[in-house]
Amino acid sequence: MSFFASFTKKSKLDAAVKKADKARKNEGSVADQLFKDAYHEYADVLTGDSLRAAALYHWGVTLLRQAKTKTAPESINIYRNAIAKFSFCMTMDPSYLAAAIDAGVACMDLARAREVEASDELYEMAKRQFEKANSIQSGVAAFNLACVYGIRGENESCLEALKIAKDKGSLPEDADILADPDLASIKNQAWFQGFVTSLVEDRRLDEEKRLAKKAAEEEAKKPKPKNPNEFDPYHMPNTKAEGKKPEIKASETEVIEETPVVAEESPQTLPKKASKETSQTASGDELKPIDE
Repeated sequence: MSFFASFTKKSKLDAAVKKADKARKNEGSVADQLFKDAYHEYADVLTGDSLRAAALYHWGVTLLRQAKTKTAPESINIYRNAIAKFSFCMTMDPSYLAAAIDAGVACMDLARAREVEASDELYEMAKRQFEKANSIQSGVAAFNLACVYGIRGENESCLEALKIAKDKGSLPEDADILADPDLASIKNQAWFQGFVTSLVEDRRLDEEKRLAKKAAEEEAKKPKPKNPNEFDPYHMPNTKAEGKKPEIKASETEVIEETPVVAEESPQTLPKKASKETSQTASGDELKPIDE
């Protein structure tokens, strides 16, 4: 098929999906006509095109949505048609996850519309579809399986499926779990109440861990105080500002300036001083004063 033809088919499929969504927002004959128009466009897309599986799936989803707006017996035939479309889709593409899940949902809705017993084959068909979905993606339809087990009163299997759904993150909100009609017969049992309580407790613990982790991350971002004992070669202390006297390092040698010593003059070098005393010669003659 050419690129242009494939593009045209894709456009038709998109238009059919939009038309089906529009039908959901209307009621009565207007909605029915929009549903029929969407079906015709789905059928056109299926002709010789690789988008057949997608078209069949969306066709089935549109039928399923329309059936939910009807009551029995009108809704019964629409549910059957939806199941057929999902089955054809999975025949063409066995790994089509959404088709497996919605096929199981359609089987359960049909069982409720027909008001059959919990042991009816329709519930077994739904169980097989959900198991198929889990084989494609682990745990994705675990809660759906829990609903089947809840209807059947298989408490242990129901609890196990709920735990798997919890571990895989496929559980609905608590309020939706408690309001689910498929679990109405078991929601007052102690084991089920214990499971719901554990959900609340686990969320509380997870929140405490999240807050503790956030606090630790914020604390790690804060600058750490400087260790006063750590040597910093780039830090020169301001002794004046700190009011301390500079310390003399042991490696520095204090230089003391010595005062020069003046040598004493020799008696021979001193100049002679004049004397007014008289001297006497050896002969006893009177000496005259010595002129200066």
